[in-house]
Amino acid sequence: MNRVTARRKITRLTVGHAPIRREDVLAVEEPLEMRVNGRSLAVTMRTPGHDVDLAAGFLVSEGIISQGEHLATARYCAGATAEGVNTYNVLDLRLAPGVAAPDPSTQRNFLTTSSCGLCGKESIDAVRTKSTWDVRADAVRVDAEMLTGFPDKLREAQAVFEKTGGLHAAALFDAATGEMLVLREDVGRHNAVDKVIGWAVKENLLPLRGTVLMVSSRASFELAQKALMAGIPVLAAVSAPSSLSAEFAHEVGLTLVGFLRGDSMVIYAGEERITQGALAAV
Repeated sequence: MNRVTARRKITRLTVGHAPIRREDVLAVEEPLEMRVNGRSLAVTMRTPGHDVDLAAGFLVSEGIISQGEHLATARYCAGATAEGVNTYNVLDLRLAPGVAAPDPSTQRNFLTTSSCGLCGKESIDAVRTKSTWDVRADAVRVDAEMLTGFPDKLREAQAVFEKTGGLHAAALFDAATGEMLVLREDVGRHNAVDKVIGWAVKENLLPLRGTVLMVSSRASFELAQKALMAGIPVLAAVSAPSSLSAEFAHEVGLTLVGFLRGDSMVIYAGEERITQGALAAV
């Protein structure tokens, strides 16, 4: 299987000092082609590892499946090099009988980068997908003080980031207990979220009621939409949301928290889910 880190000789230069030459550790970035029933659906740049989670989460995000039973099998395709060596960069997903194949009009027909998950969409109308789950009906409440501890828990669990400093992370927390249920890392923030959702699909946990999705990046529209597609009621980020993600969160009943740092946060939508004991807003 492919490595998640690689070593490379580098030169560290500080102005006024002699260069220091040594090896550095980098996060690996490689393409993954996802095929559904033998037909290519998308190619994304990702950090190898948890590829089946990534693909399953991607199918949820695209509205192709909504339960683990909708995905029959997932296997790597061999013969990706001239020598016939399996690079583990092509994954074929077989849908269960009765599950509709992806609509060709919504397929991503060219490469998507690790920083942009939606850039392969063929039209603006294809950006939004219809969710099976209604997060507005989720009456979950999250203690504000507990929520402020999630970024530290996220960072402490980022094993590959600790080595490379070059990966995004996404983690799923139990909103009642604060327990981290799963964490995934990737060079693409949308990939990290898909890996989390894909894990939940394989565990037959969708919809993810009563959970918080914590991300180490900004809260883009796509991440908000992925949360909705998995039935996650709360999305929290260490950085800022976009205007569209805030509008979307308000529209669908998603709680959106940004700038979650230290003991503070900014709530952009769904404030009623964030509790603070008997304290009232000023």
